[in-house]
Amino acid sequence: MNEESSPSDHTDGQDSLLLLKTLQSLWTKKEMNKQLKEETRRGFAALEDPLAGLLDMLESSSDWKGKGQSLGYYITNELQLWIKEHPAVQQSGLRLKKLQARVFRILAQSQVNLLDPLISIFQLRTADQNSLLGHVCHVYHKGKYKEAAILSIKLNLQLELDVEKMCTPLLLQEKTNLVEAYVAEYPDLQRKLLQTMDMWCEPSFNTADISRQYQGLRPNKLNHKMLSKLVFRLLEQYNLDPALCPNVINQRHLGSLKYLFYKRFVEKTMTQENWADHVQNTVGENRWLQEQLIQLLVSYCELNTAARWALRYSLPEKTLPYGVADELQKLKVQERVEDAKSRVDDYEEDRKEGYYQIPIPRENIHFLQTWEGMLRWREKVLQPGQVVGIDMEWRPSFGVVGKSRVSVLQIAIEEQVFLLDLLQLLKTDEMEELSHFVQTLFSDPTIIKLGYGMSGDLHSLAATCSAFEEMDKQVQGIVDLLAVDKKLQKCWRKSSLQVDVLSQEKSCGDRGFRQPERGLSLLVQHVLGKPLNKTEQLSNWEKRPLREEQILYAASDAYCLLEVYKKLSEDPLGFGLCLDLTESLVGKPTRKPRAKKQLNQQEMPSPSKQQAKVIGMEALSPPPSISPKEFSVVCDNMLQGLGRHLRCLGVDVCMLENDDNHRKAAELQSQVGEGRCFSVDCSEKAKEQALQVLKHFNVQVSLADVFSRCQLCNCDKYLKISKDQMRQLMQLSGLLTEDDNADCLAKSEEKQETNPASDISESDSPQPVYNPNCQWLEESDLNVETLTLATGASLQLAAIPPGVLGKADLSYFYCCTQCGKVFWEGSHFGRVVSQFKEALGTTEGSQSFYELS
Repeated sequence: MNEESSPSDHTDGQDSLLLLKTLQSLWTKKEMNKQLKEETRRGFAALEDPLAGLLDMLESSSDWKGKGQSLGYYITNELQLWIKEHPAVQQSGLRLKKLQARVFRILAQSQVNLLDPLISIFQLRTADQNSLLGHVCHVYHKGKYKEAAILSIKLNLQLELDVEKMCTPLLLQEKTNLVEAYVAEYPDLQRKLLQTMDMWCEPSFNTADISRQYQGLRPNKLNHKMLSKLVFRLLEQYNLDPALCPNVINQRHLGSLKYLFYKRFVEKTMTQENWADHVQNTVGENRWLQEQLIQLLVSYCELNTAARWALRYSLPEKTLPYGVADELQKLKVQERVEDAKSRVDDYEEDRKEGYYQIPIPRENIHFLQTWEGMLRWREKVLQPGQVVGIDMEWRPSFGVVGKSRVSVLQIAIEEQVFLLDLLQLLKTDEMEELSHFVQTLFSDPTIIKLGYGMSGDLHSLAATCSAFEEMDKQVQGIVDLLAVDKKLQKCWRKSSLQVDVLSQEKSCGDRGFRQPERGLSLLVQHVLGKPLNKTEQLSNWEKRPLREEQILYAASDAYCLLEVYKKLSEDPLGFGLCLDLTESLVGKPTRKPRAKKQLNQQEMPSPSKQQAKVIGMEALSPPPSISPKEFSVVCDNMLQGLGRHLRCLGVDVCMLENDDNHRKAAELQSQVGEGRCFSVDCSEKAKEQALQVLKHFNVQVSLADVFSRCQLCNCDKYLKISKDQMRQLMQLSGLLTEDDNADCLAKSEEKQETNPASDISESDSPQPVYNPNCQWLEESDLNVETLTLATGASLQLAAIPPGVLGKADLSYFYCCTQCGKVFWEGSHFGRVVSQFKEALGTTEGSQSFYELS
């Protein structure tokens, strides 16, 4: 039985609407002053039921539905404050339930800033939970997923709702901040969320299948790579066991395996023993990873090698690739059941002749595992006026969750190198003495500490032991040779003294090419004549005992700093440096993101340390000028940012993806003739790299070249569609409702009315028209019923926000004929022109606009 409204309700409603008109008059005049506040509070006091009066006013106006400050929000906020001074007006019982039912209709449409005061005024947190859940579900089923989630958080209802159901549409809309807020206080929900996301990371899983289950959601950009990154970030943020997400962990380990194969068989910068050690640690007892390892071995090695690893892991023959099972049978027949060890390359010793060799006897390299052993050398290391070379080693993480901890701290003085085994020393009772020694060394301004990117090392040291957390703020007397390296590189670029260290050199017979030197190795080569041997760079520094090769590598990394510093100090002017080398360089350490320490296998070698390859056309000096349409390049997956910038400028770019076989880059490189490989300085940003490439190959870019290619697929053929025609297509496809269309037309007309001067200015001065230098498809090649082109591509109209059609200055849309991506005029064109104005043959102000959907 419905309750009839009482006469007092009717009278109160009339009074509240009169109050609303009075306040609207003051608000319109912007009289946000004492008069408005007094009138508001006087009105509350005059109403028999101020809470019902507030709902009357909100239901009779709509300004509170929009963003920003509104009269509805002002009145609500004032009532919340007024109630605190007049608590007797609060309702309870059946009357309160009726008001709560009314307020939910408002909550479903209101902005976030209105939720808290309304929840407080109408005591919603104490309302019947079933009723609250019903209202939240109602909002959810109307397709207002964000609003439902926010309301759930405000009312603390997360534990009563299905976290997968609530968070899935938010993830599909890339509202990760809201997802994190939803599960922030609930560890069980965090685990369930991550398990759901991990399920999506199965290789065969397609997130597009989920999108279709939710009304109103456009195709999302959420892919396996983005999901994987998000899962790893949340695992670390919530401090959860990575085993909770086996799919993500397996994919990350598979990426690590691919990276190890790249280092061993393409770059050839990793020894067999080092490589095999990392492979075994990565694969472990995981049967799926073991099978993936065999697949990779078949691609890179002989079948016999793959069979040996299959024998090691006792893999069933039915799971083995073709040919491997036969080889496995041969091994069993021959009873060759020794451990799976490939033949150690016989050229490793020969290669050492071309690298820097530490010039001190082996007995002068001390591996110290006890404080008693370190105590013997303490005073010698801390001698005032000493020059000390410092480096650190830790096990590479290959992008897996967890912070790396320093395993070995190297300290080099003249004729001596000390390798401190921190894994052991930090476990002992003498840890306090060790930390005091290290802090004394780093904080003594009279001792010159040499490093290369010292800040990165100090950051890792701080993560290793809490005693070192504040040490980076106390360091003094640091000479960071990374700063020297940068100065030397600038000097060599400006002069003809640059050493040709980027040319491809055969390492030993037909064994392959030596990779370009980089980082500290490159500096050592410039100054001392030979680079460092980095084959032990990615060693497992936590495994004991260390191999002899590891000990020599660690000692060389620290001792070479002394020799480089000494050589530079003897003749700083000869290297383009100032006379007082120490005075110019002692200061704060420079950060060094070292490739060997925190590697993400998706990114391959660390960009800051890697000279990467762009394979393309290159004439010998000086090349004639060419247009972007005549210029084609292949970019390795380390250079995807460069590839995107070049493609923006109309260059034909083939970019290798992260999951491509890295032998593909090497094969492409081997097919390119002499002088057609360009080594990019990856310490530069992508924009600077692009300018280097354009300058090197003398590519002349015009405004018509900008965005003449699809940024997604590299196609240079478009279909041009007018705004009116696009509106019709979206209406026919059901992507534009009548309300959306009316709003777009209203906004377009409103913009023209509010800016009448724009017509005058446009007629008086010529306006640039975007006319890309590309091929065009005829309109007749578009099937308006199926929204497909003659090329077979389907137009991606769902990616176009309806609001774009309301832009008065928008004339055309440009549809890629290969992938169906839709572009339109916007501000992105202007940003690109501004970024590359030095490379464009244009005058300032000759800018149009173009934006990616």
